[in-house]
Amino acid sequence: MGIEFDGKTIETTASGYLVDREDWSRELAQHMAAQDQIELTDKHWDLIDYLREEFFENNESTPNTRTIIKAMSDRWGEKVDQKTLYDLFPLDPSKQGGRIAGLPESRRKGGY
Repeated sequence: MGIEFDGKTIETTASGYLVDREDWSRELAQHMAAQDQIELTDKHWDLIDYLREEFFENNESTPNTRTIIKAMSDRWGEKVDQKTLYDLFPLDPSKQGGRIAGLPESRRKGGY
């Protein structure tokens, strides 16, 4: 499978995750989000940046929804709930957000 982007085909898994992490860019993330009918806002980017930071700087950690809620509450200085995150990434903040962030598919079960 693949994504047509910028005149080339970016290879993806059957689930739409990038095969090569090096293919990721902010522009590709915007393209992938648009395919999911998501227009990335600053809050989307905060979550994407957090997921990338956790993965690349914390032993390839893929945070679950509860951990993301705590992190975004701290980052945004407001109480964040699960609905807020699902409003950003309706299919699952950690999984859909992680896919758009260019991370490998999480094998974890459930959002909590």
